[in-house]
Amino acid sequence: MTSPAPIADQRETQRPDPAAVPALSIDGVSHSYGPRRALLDVSFNVQPASFTALLGLNGAGKSTLFSLITRLFGIQSGRVGIFGHDVGKSPGEALRLLGVVFQPRTLDLDLSLTQNLLYHAALHGISRRDAAARSAELLGRIGLTERAGSKVRDLSGGQMRRLEIARALLHRPQLLLLDEPTVGLDVKARADIISHVRQLVTEQGIGVLWATHLFDEIMPGDDLVVLHQGKVLAQGPMSRVITEAGAQDVNTAFMRLTGAQTMPGGGG
Repeated sequence: MTSPAPIADQRETQRPDPAAVPALSIDGVSHSYGPRRALLDVSFNVQPASFTALLGLNGAGKSTLFSLITRLFGIQSGRVGIFGHDVGKSPGEALRLLGVVFQPRTLDLDLSLTQNLLYHAALHGISRRDAAARSAELLGRIGLTERAGSKVRDLSGGQMRRLEIARALLHRPQLLLLDEPTVGLDVKARADIISHVRQLVTEQGIGVLWATHLFDEIMPGDDLVVLHQGKVLAQGPMSRVITEAGAQDVNTAFMRLTGAQTMPGGGG
């Protein structure tokens, strides 16, 4: 079975005060692989109940940043905070507030949907009874109740992604990270995933960091962080980033900021 990202101690904790601190704070984070610098002095915040798009080409450093936030990699320089908890100093407090969907699939294809969820819940220290209730609730929310006993390998790509999002929400986090979650999906599946995640923001107040290289996944009301070659080139409300770049749309703004000659496509 493929193991998910490392799990922190999962004791019950108080819900953070959404008005008090950012859901996610990245402060002066740098990271190198030997002589190669992957991130250089990256700083930005994700607010509670907000959708922040992390826009960058492949190789910009998005996945490296996600690995640092989730402690797959140790933080070499700078600080990462989740609702005020330092990921380096208090990982248990920080990571229990975090749900993650990585770009590679991490589901066990030979287990059923429910079995995948129950296994993940056990890693979080959720009792079998609570896990069963939460799994049933989440499968209903993503429209897969009738497939609860089916093997994951029999799902479509979009259904698998919805299941991974449900799994990330099992321990009821307040911050959700998604790394290129629509890669390889068809147009309808992409739209369904994006709509579902945006509903989590508006209905449950979850803060979302959505890493993508696709312009059409970013909406006018979103916060936007442009990451290029390991550096943050612009950040803020999408409209402000476009205006400050002297552009009419996010595509042109990205080209002017990065000097890119070829642009990310709109498809998955």
